[in-house]
Amino acid sequence: MWKRILLIGSILIFLSGCSIQTNEQEKLRDLEYTIVEEGKAPEGLEAILEEKRKGEFKLTYEEEGQLYLCIGYGEQKTSGYSIAVNELYLSENAIYFDTSLIGPSKEEQVAEVSSYPCLVARTEYVDKPVVFQ
Repeated sequence: MWKRILLIGSILIFLSGCSIQTNEQEKLRDLEYTIVEEGKAPEGLEAILEEKRKGEFKLTYEEEGQLYLCIGYGEQKTSGYSIAVNELYLSENAIYFDTSLIGPSKEEQVAEVSSYPCLVARTEYVDKPVVFQ
């Protein structure tokens, strides 16, 4: 009986030790990136962006060893909006891309026309999923 309890206890200790996982979001390194000017993305990506521009979107595009991370915040009621890249980094299991929509400042004169802020960042291609934050 004691041998059986000791065996079961040993198995439970072994199995609990095997289930320890590292934090998937732990940053391995920052990724260098370049903001791609409107109209300067690869032709295939430009066509996709034009199609999606009026709504909110998050997408990735790979071409020639480069990864393009794209985010759009949909229709805004005025001009003067921009997008800030807070972080772009590589973890063990994914690429994390954190951005923020920045509205016009109170001092800024804005046009009362719809705008569609979007951002395209180009970085090295890494074969991992992208998490938009």
